[in-house]
Amino acid sequence: MTVLAFDTCFGAVSVAVRWQSARGEWLLREAYEELQIGHAERLMPMIEEVMAGAGKSFRDLDRIAVTAGPGGFTGLRAGVAAARGLALATGVPLVAMTSLAVMAHRADLLLGAKRGGRCLVVVVDARRDAVYLQTFGDNAGHELTPARCLPVADAAAELSVLSAVCVGSGATLVAGTACETHFPALQPHARALALLSPVLTPVHPLRPVYLRSADAKPPQGQALPRADGNAGANSGADATTPPVTPGSVL
Repeated sequence: MTVLAFDTCFGAVSVAVRWQSARGEWLLREAYEELQIGHAERLMPMIEEVMAGAGKSFRDLDRIAVTAGPGGFTGLRAGVAAARGLALATGVPLVAMTSLAVMAHRADLLLGAKRGGRCLVVVVDARRDAVYLQTFGDNAGHELTPARCLPVADAAAELSVLSAVCVGSGATLVAGTACETHFPALQPHARALALLSPVLTPVHPLRPVYLRSADAKPPQGQALPRADGNAGANSGADATTPPVTPGSVL
């Protein structure tokens, strides 16, 4: 199986291609760049670079994998839209994981024996006094909770009675006295997603996991002046034009 995997959810863009050689060896080609903006502009060139480096074309793909969120609104939309477009163009099955689950698998590898059989909690600072949070059992494939967006106070109360290892940029915001914190700069990585994707069930249609509305919202009731000076003539007061809800259309 030849897999193309990529992530654009938080503070990085990563792409990985995994395939099996003629001798049966599993090979992997990857790229990873940390950046706060420009996910959409960087993603497709990075995919082309990694595919070329692997000596693969889109016709060779058997599966496309993407992190479906939660994440930054713009980056998340860019990743999901690219996955949908590539799957439509190639006819290749599409699989997805939450960004937090991919981070959990990466943290498991980094922690090794330090995990000690304790729960693993992935916590990412979601801004506006909130965090994205997902809890895993004795291994990263054992999801005890779905990915959620919680107020910092609620997440801290939940973890105050839990002996766990907390990872991610929001770990220190919510970890209780019984929790260890590690890897505040942890990001999802397409390498982990590429390794896990063969056992995932294809999804259709792929839906982004937003968990919260976008920070930027369209203005309400504000008419923009037209060039002919007639303000609001096509401003949204037209009853035939439905209102736009952030996150409702991709």
